[in-house]
Parts: sequence; structure tokens; C-alpha cells
Amino acid sequence: MLIKRKQPSLLGIDISSAAVKLLELSRQGDRYRVESYAVEPLPPDAVVDKTIADVDLIGKSIKAVIKKSGTRLRQAAVAVSGSAVITKVITMTASLSEQELEEQIQLEADQYIPYSLDEVSLDFEVLGPNDKNPEMNDVLLAASRRENVDNRVAALELAGLKVAVVDVEAYALENAFQLIHKQLTQETGKNGAIAIADVGATTTTFNVFHDGRIIYTREQGFGGRQLTEEIQRRYGLSYEEAGLAKKQGGLPDSYVSEVLEPFKMAMVQQIGRSLQFFLSSSAHRNIDLLVLAGGCASIGSIDQLVNQKLGITALVANPFVQMSLAGRVNAQELRNDAPAMMIACGLALRSFD
Repeated sequence: MLIKRKQPSLLGIDISSAAVKLLELSRQGDRYRVESYAVEPLPPDAVVDKTIADVDLIGKSIKAVIKKSGTRLRQAAVAVSGSAVITKVITMTASLSEQELEEQIQLEADQYIPYSLDEVSLDFEVLGPNDKNPEMNDVLLAASRRENVDNRVAALELAGLKVAVVDVEAYALENAFQLIHKQLTQETGKNGAIAIADVGATTTTFNVFHDGRIIYTREQGFGGRQLTEEIQRRYGLSYEEAGLAKKQGGLPDSYVSEVLEPFKMAMVQQIGRSLQFFLSSSAHRNIDLLVLAGGCASIGSIDQLVNQKLGITALVANPFVQMSLAGRVNAQELRNDAPAMMIACGLALRSFD
């Protein structure tokens, strides 16, 4: 994690290229409960290539999502995209205290980071003893250009929130994955490599998990915005109208066969391509299970199409299956948005670290 302090309950705030997503969780025993959640769409140019282009606009959207959700929490966890973060595992003497370790890392970090150290936010986590030499610890170093972190912190502060944790999206996803892993293996009886294809507005991220950890990641420029733009072009709608029509319906009968089905086929092809890249570059011969996440996973029967075309068991992600809901949470809306809430969920779970 790039910033971490001891904190009370945290809001998970996921800023993607299409929306700001907010989630608040509580826990009793080992049961989680959704206390509040909301999603606020963003205009197409607010976040470009995972970088915040307009801090004020994002700040206003976060303010709107807080109001919509009804939450009273004011501390938050937010994430930067994996492609904006450099991670490296280094070895350090196990006998160093945390302060000595921090000083040593500051001294040596410029060997591992290709930017000037005053341009980056830097953090580390001790992973445990090194396999080859138990007197040394493996330490995970994570660094991101300071502007990536600062812009997110500034946007949250504009909305009246205090940032307690800045995480990395891949680690937040890993956190949420722990929540659904047991449920997935019980449902399928399979416990090998599991892939998550997260198809968002502009990017498809394909992650493969083994033993609960990400062992492979690939990003492609493909997402739901292509469907929105095609609706916009074909039916003469504004970007906002096209986005609403995509979610709520009301398009001509020809929409399904002429626009939606070709997009679904293109999505399956993109996932198939990522799958082939993984299998050809790894020792794994197959994937046991494919989980569909991101906004595009809510498209009706997309899991069946993946199953049919790629011959692989596919399920739509829902991190909330085992959770109870507070009275103000709309169960139907949450179910629709669930596949896109994985990163927000992983961030909200930081409350319980």
C-alpha cells in the first residue's frame, strides 16, 4: 500500500474511467454487511488512461456519490491503477527494525525506481523470510508517480473525505477475490487457476489467480464505451442518453441483433485472446474457472456465451452473495452493479485489516 495508517471504518472509493463507485461495509463476527453504496457516472473525458484529467470534476462526482449513498463515514481507501505502479520484491536483512528498514529503503530505492525519488510516493510491505536465506526478508516495494496519488487524494479532499489508504487496484481486487474464492470453489468443486476478466468502460484487465494470488495480468484497450458510442452513433443520442439507454432499455427492437450481439461476440473474442496469451506463456495448461467482472459483466447471458464459445465455466462476479444488506441499500440495484464493485469492495475491506 502506498499510504497506510491505523484507521476506523473506511469507505471504498473506486474511481474508474466511467464512474465513481462507493461502498461501506461493516462486520459482525465473520459476516459482512453492506451499509451503503452508490455509483455516479462520469463524463467520458474526466479520467483518461487511468489518469485523472479533471480533479474538480472528480471531486464533485465523489460529493454526489456520498450524498446518494447516505453514508456518514469520512475516511476512505482509494486505489491507483496497476499500470501506474512499479512493484519490486527486494531482500533486506531480517534483523532491521521497521524504522531502520524504512531508512535503508529510502537510501536504496533509486536503484529500483526509474524516476527521481522526489517525484514518487513509495511504500513497502515485509512479505516474510527469503526462501534461500532465512536471515533475509523479502520486501515488496511499491512506487507510483506522486501526481497519480496526489490527484486522487485532492479529489477526495474536495469532497470532504480524508484518505487513510492509497492502495493498488490489483491488490484491492486480490482482497475482494479472497471473499469470493471459497464460494467459487464450493460451487464448482474446482480449485486450480481462476481467471477474472474485468471488462470496464475502456479497458479489459485479465488476471489469473493461483492459491489466491495474482500470477498473471494483461490489459487491453477494449470496453463498454465502444457499445455506448455505437448506440450514440446509430440512434443519434448524446453520450449520456446512450449510457442510460444501454442500462435501462428503450432502444429499437433491432438493437439486440444489430448492436448488442456483435459487441458481446467482440467481448468474448477479447477474453479468448487474453486466455490464449496466458496459456501460451505459462506452465498452466488450462483455466478451471473464468469470473466476469466490470460493468460489461452485467450484460444479460454473457456468461453463457463465454461458456459456449470458449468451452470454459464462466460465472458473473458478485462479492455480496454472502452479505446482509442495510435497509437503505436497494438489493436489485446492488445485484446489477455487483460485477463492477470488486475493486470498491476490496478497498472497503481494508477497514478490517
